[in-house]
Amino acid sequence: MFEPTVIIAGAALVGLTIVAAALLRAWHGWLALKRQELEQHHGGETPEAGSPMGAARIELADLKERIKKLEAIASGVDL
Repeated sequence: MFEPTVIIAGAALVGLTIVAAALLRAWHGWLALKRQELEQHHGGETPEAGSPMGAARIELADLKERIKKLEAIASGVDL
């Protein structure tokens, strides 16, 4: 009735479909997990508070300015 190659090909196609569906579901689950992690990490910020990255940049610029002033004082240059 059916040849063994047709049965094997059909079984392989069904198996491939099941594996692809499982991988797709796992991918969606992983994306949901990453989305949740991002919301938890950035969710606490309010527009009024600003970004912590912006605050870090301002602080870094302030520290660089202080270093320049200290270097000027050490070399005897009057600002």
